[in-house]
Amino acid sequence: MSYDNGEHGTAQRYLIQSLRLAEESRNPALGAHVLAGMADQATLLGHPDEGRRLAQAGRAGLSRTPESAACLADLWALEGRALAKLGDKRAATNAVAASEQAYSTVQLDNEAEWARFIDPAYLNGEHAQTFQDIGDSAQSEKYARVSIDHARAQRRARRGAMSQAALAVSHLQRRDLEAAHAAGLRTLSLSGQVKSSRTVEAVQNLQRQMVPFGRHALVADFNDRARDLLAA
Repeated sequence: MSYDNGEHGTAQRYLIQSLRLAEESRNPALGAHVLAGMADQATLLGHPDEGRRLAQAGRAGLSRTPESAACLADLWALEGRALAKLGDKRAATNAVAASEQAYSTVQLDNEAEWARFIDPAYLNGEHAQTFQDIGDSAQSEKYARVSIDHARAQRRARRGAMSQAALAVSHLQRRDLEAAHAAGLRTLSLSGQVKSSRTVEAVQNLQRQMVPFGRHALVADFNDRARDLLAA
């Protein structure tokens, strides 16, 4: 909750304490899941090298237990996010493929309750971000649309907003401002339904991506509509 609210110092303390408790309770799968959260946070805060290392540590931890395929898929996805930020396109693409392979073996009855959120809405949204960061707009759009469809069916506004933003950026990378504006408005609508620093950051990133389009009327309209959300 602290992480999603942008309180990263507090979130980090809880994550470290969670990792210690997982170790003391001899639950390596849960420990790997906590390391996934720490990897995600490190990459988000601009430390993809650390994010990659933490994701790899999580995978190493899973080797000591009957494997959680969902957690493994998450760790590969987050390693892909870090690799994309590091500019390693081939390794990032391979990490996405490994994540998909791991998820194809998931048996929900064998997964812990905390692993249930690791699903197509979440994973495809993360993959969309990975391909966005390596400049593959076609792949980013493909994964974003799958995530959006699943998030809509589950009425998950936060995930839907983030994936709509990824879709908008994929349009901008192909210079399709009209399609990006439409996806951007859907991002704003969904973002208004939740309180999340992640959705706010997605909107801010979308604004930055629109800067090359200058004073175009659609850019001005999006920024005007985003003002209330960002002020709040």
